Amino acid sequence: MGEKNGFMKVYLLQTLKEIALLGGIKNKVEISSKELGKQLHTSQQTASRYLLELDKKGFIQRELGIKKQLIKITDSGENLLQDEYVDYQRIFELSDKLYFKGTLTSGLGEGRYYTEQKGYVKQFKEKLGFSPYPGTLNIEIEHVEKNKLRLLKDHKAITIEGFNTDNRTFGNVRCFKARLNNTKAVLVLPLRGHYSHILEFISPIFLRKKLDVEDGDSINIVIYLKE
Repeated sequence: MGEKNGFMKVYLLQTLKEIALLGGIKNKVEISSKELGKQLHTSQQTASRYLLELDKKGFIQRELGIKKQLIKITDSGENLLQDEYVDYQRIFELSDKLYFKGTLTSGLGEGRYYTEQKGYVKQFKEKLGFSPYPGTLNIEIEHVEKNKLRLLKDHKAITIEGFNTDNRTFGNVRCFKARLNNTKAVLVLPLRGHYSHILEFISPIFLRKKLDVEDGDSINIVIYLKE
């Protein structure tokens, strides 16, 4: 698709946005560098340089005239603006959803042990509506993204109560509904555990097979903060 927003120069993105606001996605916009410079609160020469750079990068198409030019945003330019739009949607939807991009990784096998405990299985079925497939799907997120997990502390979770067996004590687990590449799942977080950069998910199906993924593959995650 070309450049991602994170590597796109801010002034070029702003220029692209101004052209779009004038109708440049659907139609050709007739505008001079001087007029565009006024819109961007910069000089004619600077605006002209911005257009040249956008043209070279393939984000706009230009038809040069004597005094003005016809400019239309290309598919690549529109995709760039769509990405920006999605980012803003995510900012303002943080009260409802959390978005992550993670990498599939193998666990130590502990997930299977916990998901097969009768005290948990009974509650999973009652409160989540399913008995989990043995084991958890483990997805590693960037360490910096752990900051977003703090938002979970302020939201009501589906709580699976802890219990005792003859051998040990099992703690409470907080659950949040989720989607992994558009497949339904549930995030499980031990109440007493520290928020890790490894997120664990359960499902009534074998997620690894359903998602057709292997260790190292990228997975898009949506966690729902409201039931």
